[in-house]
Amino acid sequence: MTEVEYIRTRIDDQIMWYSTKATQNKRYNHWSKAAIIVFSASIPLIAGIEFSPSFKNILIGVLGALIAIVSGLSGLLKFQEKWTEYRTTSETLKHEKILFQTKTGPYSEEGEPFKMLVTRTENLVSKEHSAWSQYINKQN
Repeated sequence: MTEVEYIRTRIDDQIMWYSTKATQNKRYNHWSKAAIIVFSASIPLIAGIEFSPSFKNILIGVLGALIAIVSGLSGLLKFQEKWTEYRTTSETLKHEKILFQTKTGPYSEEGEPFKMLVTRTENLVSKEHSAWSQYINKQN
């Protein structure tokens, strides 16, 4: 595999995947936090408005349940942790690619910079995959 093929098919694809996943998890994190804030702020508002007592109690109960559900799912699915981990991995891959392409940093005096790039990139992706595997196995 040539340097150009490796960068295009492996590094650029991984950068895109991690960047996309980071963006998705950031969005999910913000939406879940916003929902919790809105539902929480609605409870005292609804408590102060004149409704039939049974409707008010049901509405407050539903909002409380929604807060618990959204909080639980956010904690279980770890949107914030995934967002930061994926963004970090994406940015690290971009950094490695730039250092390699400009022959700077660890690649400036390396006899075989492409082999070093492959090793460093695969170690990074492998580390991320291992962390994911440990998380999945911990859940079972």
